[in-house]
Parts: sequence; structure tokens; C-alpha cells
Amino acid sequence: MPPRLRLPAISTAVMLVILIALGSWQLQRREWKAGILAQIDAAERLPAIPMPETPTAFQKVRLEGTLRTDLQASYAFELRDGRPGTHLIVPLERTGQKAILVDLGFLPDAAPHPYPVENHAVEGFIRPAEQAGSFAGKDDPAHRHFYTLDPAVIGAALGETNVAPYTLIALAPAVAGQMPDPAHAFPRPPNDHLNYALTWFGFAVTLSIVFLLYARKALRA
Repeated sequence: MPPRLRLPAISTAVMLVILIALGSWQLQRREWKAGILAQIDAAERLPAIPMPETPTAFQKVRLEGTLRTDLQASYAFELRDGRPGTHLIVPLERTGQKAILVDLGFLPDAAPHPYPVENHAVEGFIRPAEQAGSFAGKDDPAHRHFYTLDPAVIGAALGETNVAPYTLIALAPAVAGQMPDPAHAFPRPPNDHLNYALTWFGFAVTLSIVFLLYARKALRA
């Protein structure tokens, strides 16, 4: 190999290894995400079971207790059908057990909030506690508005110091005009890793073509 091509060739080879490795990693992530989606599909098809002592993430459960709708927090921000709103979070208390925070669903800002405190049966799925990310909004415990679904933090703001370390996301069929509007299906994270893999492999192909054109020109000079 001519000396003038040695450094470009080495640099190209190193970059190709990196790009191919990144593409292969995205293919592995694709398989991993497909497994998660399959687990979610399977969990959604199963009937709800009575709340176990230690439920697992995305397990579909049902339970009864006192729905403390006099203790309300709002979570996140959402624009639905042109209406701004948040998710309504309230504790569900059970005798001799930890309270469980329940996400009752989307509630437009203009909707009224007077709900009676009552014994209530709730069906939904278990969502593990979140940790605040770098780009998460800043929680406002004084006004009970949160951007991170952390039951311990939200529960403390509501005066509930003994809460379960997860949230129950209420599930119910869509009903026109129902407020708050609960979840109608399990959440499904997007699986775009094949596109990411093709992008990295595309960069590798482009880099190879550029180097070959450069080498051809250099050898003719």
C-alpha cells in the first residue's frame, strides 16, 4: 500500500469497525425490544388478577379500597384533541396495607375535580416508580404537580407516607365524555432500532465508497 494511503486506510478501517459495531448493537436492541413488546402483549391478553403482595411490572391486577379523591395530584402534561390537561393521581387506601397511588387517567384543565371519596374497585396495570431524567420537568410538590411518577415523592406531597413503590394505571374501555379518561391499552415503546441499524450500516457503506474513490484518485495521480 502506498504510504500516502496508509493513514486514510487505517482511519477508514477503524471507523468502519465502529459503524458496523453500532449497527450490530442496534440489531441486538431490536431483538431485545421485540421481547419486551411480546411480554407486554402477553400481559395485556391475560385477565386481571387480585392484587398480589409483590406485583411485577405491567402485571394486570384488580383491587378494592377507599379511593381518596379528596387527595389529588396531577402528573405530566398532555395535549389531547386540542385540550391541555394532566393525569389525575389519587391514593387508594386499604385497611392494614400500604396505600397505592392510582393514575385515573387524562383530565382536561377545564374539567371539574369534585369526586366523592368512596370504596371503589380499580383494574389496571402496575407501573414501576420512575427516576427523574435529565430532561424531565421540575416537580412542584407545593401545588401537587409532578413530571416524574415517583410514588414516594407524590405520596409525601399528599400526606401519604406509607405508599407502595409503584403506581396502578387504571384501565377501562373508552367511554365518550368520561373524565378522567383512563388508559385503554398497555403502553408500547417504539421499536425503531432497525432504522437506526440501517443508518449506521449506510454510513459504513458511504464511508467505504468515499475511501475507494479517494484511493482511486490518489493512485492515478
